[in-house]
Amino acid sequence: MFARPALHSRLILAACGLAAEVAHLGWEYTHGGVPAHHLLNNPELPAVSNWWDLLVIPLLVWFLVGRIQRRAATLVQVGSRERFRTLAQTRFAVTFLWGGALSLAFSAGHPAVTWIFFGAFAASLFVHAWRAEYVLGFALGMSFTFGAVLPVLVASTIAACSFAAHLLLGGVLRLARGGRARGIELP
Repeated sequence: MFARPALHSRLILAACGLAAEVAHLGWEYTHGGVPAHHLLNNPELPAVSNWWDLLVIPLLVWFLVGRIQRRAATLVQVGSRERFRTLAQTRFAVTFLWGGALSLAFSAGHPAVTWIFFGAFAASLFVHAWRAEYVLGFALGMSFTFGAVLPVLVASTIAACSFAAHLLLGGVLRLARGGRARGIELP
């Protein structure tokens, strides 16, 4: 997909996301109806219908693939775009599987749901989970079970916590170095 022009690949991926969501909602509609999910799985909170997925999935794919492509376009060293592509695909795959494991554990009623969910927050302290490939993978991995809206909210919360933790850690490290930037020595 990176070999194609950016706009063309974004359109293809967004269309694939829409087609997959149409198939998913068609299956849900013919097997008991399209469900709605309550926020935090609490019936007292508002419910969000899976019909919103027809809008959310293509827009999410369009926007986040564009972010990934913009980051790739800034790379100029020989072979850096290929390494970036491999790294971005690996990050996407790992978080897609993580979100899928969370969905599967939730559907099965397995007690590991809590560990998988809070493990995502813990892992976000060690990686830059605010990057587009992490958010996209996690949200799409959870979307089959929870629809698209709730996974986007969860992935965005994890991304925001990761960004805040890294920002805070960077500030603490700068203070520990006496306010100097890394690698710069002033006379």
